Amino acid sequence: MALAWCVVRRSASKFASVYGGRVRSISAVVNRASLARNPSPVRPLVSRGFNYSTAIDRMSSEQSLIRVIDSEINSASQTDNIDLDEEITPGSFPFRIEDNPGHQNVTLTRDYNGEHIKVIVSMPSLVSDENDDDADDDEGPSNESSIPLVVTVTKKSGLSLEFSCMAFPDEIAIDALSVKHPGDSLEDQMANEGPDFEDLDENLKKTFYKFLEIRGVKASTTNFLHEYMMRKVNREYLLWLKNVKEFMEE
Repeated sequence: MALAWCVVRRSASKFASVYGGRVRSISAVVNRASLARNPSPVRPLVSRGFNYSTAIDRMSSEQSLIRVIDSEINSASQTDNIDLDEEITPGSFPFRIEDNPGHQNVTLTRDYNGEHIKVIVSMPSLVSDENDDDADDDEGPSNESSIPLVVTVTKKSGLSLEFSCMAFPDEIAIDALSVKHPGDSLEDQMANEGPDFEDLDENLKKTFYKFLEIRGVKASTTNFLHEYMMRKVNREYLLWLKNVKEFMEE
């Protein structure tokens, strides 16, 4: 009987030593899983605080940008308070003006002795003459704006002359002259570009300048266009600013 009791005690002791460690391990695993399901309450507070700070910074940045845009809009509006259309006296500018907001070109049209004349006016560019020997070093390079023009004079038959020009203050320069036939493909138009205008006889070049002048493409016209296109640059900038502001305020 005593022998049997000793065997039972040894078995119990062995069971405790072997499985007791596993029970403690399982308990530890259960406790860790419980901690994972119930994380520290500090973390959500830190995360919410970070998101709130980021949102405040973003709103402050956007409001600052809108204030700068408003300042630019006010400045651009002050320089665009003169309507050049009111300064045009009847007969002084023979062309009809087609100017669509958001477009970079202006179209002029008129009819003259059975011909239809169309002028595509592009945005002005600033030309800097850094090689002007007559300019004093203290004054720096001279700047003047130039406006690209494409003048098309079309007969009733559809045959037309196309002049590629550059308009400067008080001066027009013809760069190229080509003949366009109705129904010409792009390849045909390239073939009809003709010789370099600068290679033409001087009397022939003068005749073409007079041809344009009679049809209204002359220095007084291009001087007005310089003023008009510079104001268009400002109007397009103003429109762009307003569109950006509208986006930022949504």
